Amino acid sequence: MPAVRIIITGAKGQLGTELLSMLKNESDVEVIGLGREELDITSYNQVKKKMLEIMPDIIIHAAAYTNVDMAEEDSDKAFLVNGIGTRNLAKVSSKIKAKFVYISTDYVFSGSNNEPIEELEAPSPLSVYGQTKLAGEYYVKKNLETFFIVRTSWIYGRYGKNFVKSMLELSEEKGRITVVDDQIGSPTYTVDLAQCIMRLIFTEKYGVYHVTNSGSCSWYEFAKAIFEEANIEVDLVPCKTEEFPRKAPRPCYSVLNDTMLRKNGFPKMRNWRDALKNFLHLFLKDVTEENDVNGQAEENLTRAGEVNGYK
Repeated sequence: MPAVRIIITGAKGQLGTELLSMLKNESDVEVIGLGREELDITSYNQVKKKMLEIMPDIIIHAAAYTNVDMAEEDSDKAFLVNGIGTRNLAKVSSKIKAKFVYISTDYVFSGSNNEPIEELEAPSPLSVYGQTKLAGEYYVKKNLETFFIVRTSWIYGRYGKNFVKSMLELSEEKGRITVVDDQIGSPTYTVDLAQCIMRLIFTEKYGVYHVTNSGSCSWYEFAKAIFEEANIEVDLVPCKTEEFPRKAPRPCYSVLNDTMLRKNGFPKMRNWRDALKNFLHLFLKDVTEENDVNGQAEENLTRAGEVNGYK
């Protein structure tokens, strides 16, 4: 049998890089990662040309305009990427009969309730970013009869910028860190998210899925857990959202219920704290080893300099 050919858009982002890395290790899979340099998703002609050249069996659309605050000022660009870009890919996916996976977000909901949000609940985004991601969902449903829409939240992992890395960096720069404690959600490790997506795409169990690590916390509780698991002492101070104003409004409560995963027999996602512990163990180990290697290299250079009569 020929290998399953998979295209990943946004292949240089947090999730895209994770998916690319994991799928490369799968047998009978040919995976092609496309970043902005390789594919301008806002150009229908370019999308059509590229997809007809590659003829993928599966398209995982992870590319997105993700600067939530900037989207408030640059709404046209955000809609062009998240809305029109998704429409272009969905239309071509329909023509070539490829499975289509669209990565969406908890920001399509207002967060006005205090119970986990079901997949069928009506979206009502507060921000421009949320509106543009919802537009992407609309275009997927309009152009395709079968699809996977995967809504997720608060993602972090080895690649790219994220909250966990920011907290670790801030702990080295500041003695006191302030984090909001009245926004509740579910941190999601990109490894767990990618594994779930990989389980989905090799089935015919199409639909809208909420995929996050299980359990929930506030951003403050998330930060507290990061420092506890990393054995870092820091003066962590909780604050309210109004004390930390941002251009784009955030949902106060965006915990997503995994009803569709459970109904379709997929494994339950592990608890967010267990996932965080696993990530930090691996990440901090890699950082330590990298520092040891760099330190040894510097020491070798110093010794070489002394041998040659200079310091």
